[in-house]
Amino acid sequence: MDTVIPITRLEDAINFWRNRFPAIGEEARLCAQASALATPYALMILSGRRNVAVAELDEPAREALAEWQAAMNAGKSTGG
Repeated sequence: MDTVIPITRLEDAINFWRNRFPAIGEEARLCAQASALATPYALMILSGRRNVAVAELDEPAREALAEWQAAMNAGKSTGG
């Protein structure tokens, strides 16, 4: 995995998880993976940052990002 993640890749990962596990409940609660990535995404927007170091992410966010990247790589290898 890259050591620095651009905000656009974080958006892609959040959208992947939102599509895979749509928001639930009356409050439209995000799945755990999208939620884990939403916090650093929001902080990036508020601080005007375009990139975040993977080392700055907490464990749930790193796991969600790694699982998304693995799914993207699997899709490339199967032509999907």
